[in-house]
Amino acid sequence: MLLTATVVTTHSAAQVMKVPVRPDPSTMPAGKFAAWGYDYKGQLKPPQNVSRIVAVAAGFNYTLTLDKEGIVTAWGLNDKGRQCVVPDGLSDVVAIAARSSHSLALKSDGTVVAWGQNEFGGTVLGTTTVPDGLSDVVAIAAGAFHNLVLKSDGKVEGWGWDNQNAHIIPDGLSGVVAIAAGNLHSLALKNDGTVEAWGGYGQSTVPVGLSSVTAIAAGSWHSLALKSDGTVVVWEGKNQFGENTVPAGLRDVVAIAAGEYFSLALKSDGTVVAWGRYADEERMRVPDGLSSVIAISAGTLHALAIVQPGGLKDKEETPHLHDEDADH
Repeated sequence: MLLTATVVTTHSAAQVMKVPVRPDPSTMPAGKFAAWGYDYKGQLKPPQNVSRIVAVAAGFNYTLTLDKEGIVTAWGLNDKGRQCVVPDGLSDVVAIAARSSHSLALKSDGTVVAWGQNEFGGTVLGTTTVPDGLSDVVAIAAGAFHNLVLKSDGKVEGWGWDNQNAHIIPDGLSGVVAIAAGNLHSLALKNDGTVEAWGGYGQSTVPVGLSSVTAIAAGSWHSLALKSDGTVVVWEGKNQFGENTVPAGLRDVVAIAAGEYFSLALKSDGTVVAWGRYADEERMRVPDGLSSVIAISAGTLHALAIVQPGGLKDKEETPHLHDEDADH
């Protein structure tokens, strides 16, 4: 029932993109945690020990952060004691991914750790069962019932369960530089700037002529592509809340994120633009004065950002917290 966020460094349209190297948190820019949206399970309120954040991931009413030391922190919804219980001893993490009921961590040695709920309606999903021998991973993506990993050779592997085969990788898929996973669909960005999609109910239909793409993101039912000219393309969502309608004049975008029925765009000036479900409603509106943002993530009904010093206008607290939501 949600989200993932994929952020990829932009490239020139004339460049052939390369498979990314595995991240190194110690060299990544760090910042302060910011969140807004609905706070049903306390997912907007970080523990006091959260600092020097280099990556964020928004799940279904829960939040993950990764710090410069490679340590993961989780809080919010903890249904059946799973989502927010980070495995004991987990360290040396370089990337994180969150979904409706499970999470992924990529370690510095190229292996993957998964935790959270592993069944839905009595069906064993296998989402937290990492395939034996999986290694050489450079990027991860968590779907509602499936997972994707990108390997150093530009190939993709998947596992889990869904009735649209989003975890079944298309034959011959190679030259991939980024991946994204939605509820029941998957995306792959190729090194020539084109996108392949599979699974879902229509989400596998990429717009004709889409090219010069530098980053991708998959929401629950819609997909986003960031082009080398800083513009954004959206396709195949239900558009119940305007999630397919890119704001007029949006440009200079450097990163994108897709939630359940809403989307985020990070601009080159460090500001964030949101559209779709409740984007104009007080809780979901981007906080006034939010700037100096370096990373974003979108959940079901909450959004996350990493902000460099000064980007919260020296506020002590995370913006747009609503204590009255805590009992939902």
